Amino acid sequence: MAFLSYHLHWPHDELMELEHRDRRLWTTKVSALNERANADDGRQ
Repeated sequence: MAFLSYHLHWPHDELMELEHRDRRLWTTKVSALNERANADDGRQ
């Protein structure tokens, strides 16, 4: 929850309204974006 709130700037109540599987999906998507951004940082 803190991970999604930090990266997406969504309020706690809004995150709590999501189904568990949807929170997991968003966590996966944000993690993939972070990994890609970190990989891009290493190329410069």
